[in-house]
Amino acid sequence: MKAPDDLECILFDLDGTLVDSAPDLIHCLNQATRKYGFPEVNIEQTRPYISYGAAAMIEKSTHNATAAQKADMLENMLDHYQQNVASFSQLFDGMDELLQSIERIGLKWGIVTNKRERFTLPLMKALDLEQRAACIISGDTTAYSKPHPLPMLAACEQSDVNPEHCIYLGDAKHDIEAGNTANMTTWVALYGYLKPDDQPGDWGADGMIDAPHQMNAWITENA
Repeated sequence: MKAPDDLECILFDLDGTLVDSAPDLIHCLNQATRKYGFPEVNIEQTRPYISYGAAAMIEKSTHNATAAQKADMLENMLDHYQQNVASFSQLFDGMDELLQSIERIGLKWGIVTNKRERFTLPLMKALDLEQRAACIISGDTTAYSKPHPLPMLAACEQSDVNPEHCIYLGDAKHDIEAGNTANMTTWVALYGYLKPDDQPGDWGADGMIDAPHQMNAWITENA
């Protein structure tokens, strides 16, 4: 596992990396699609599209819907989700211990997500993480979202660290592309919301983990 010699900060994608938000997102998706008589979604088929946003989830789940129906379902889903961002969502197993280890040894950590701020901040607050994070960069914090490197650079500025001193952990190709372009060390969260045809070994990441406890063990031994 490659990492900076002078590691200062670990940055995380949110959905599918730090937090398992699939239960809330899929619940709200079903609330929206039922309006048009669509059956409940197949969770395992829909989960991999969470990293690509609500519109992608609706597209995957309602092939025969009209463009107008999809737009209405999207608005309905997001409105419902804004009121229910943390009903069932929780940190992935081992993530709380990882964050505690990061803090205990004096490293910083933060969030860089494509999730909009109106969902990101309430979710972080509900999980009691808002005040612990050195930075929280949402999909609309900067003019561009991942895979553009600007959100990554904004996270570094907010955290007062250099990109070369950061690890970025994410579960999608655009996460790794953004981190690499920003000159960060990048690791893939294989436990996240990967699609069946994803080839994370081809994404150019510096490392891959199967679970948060693997990063925790690495930090304990190396940082």
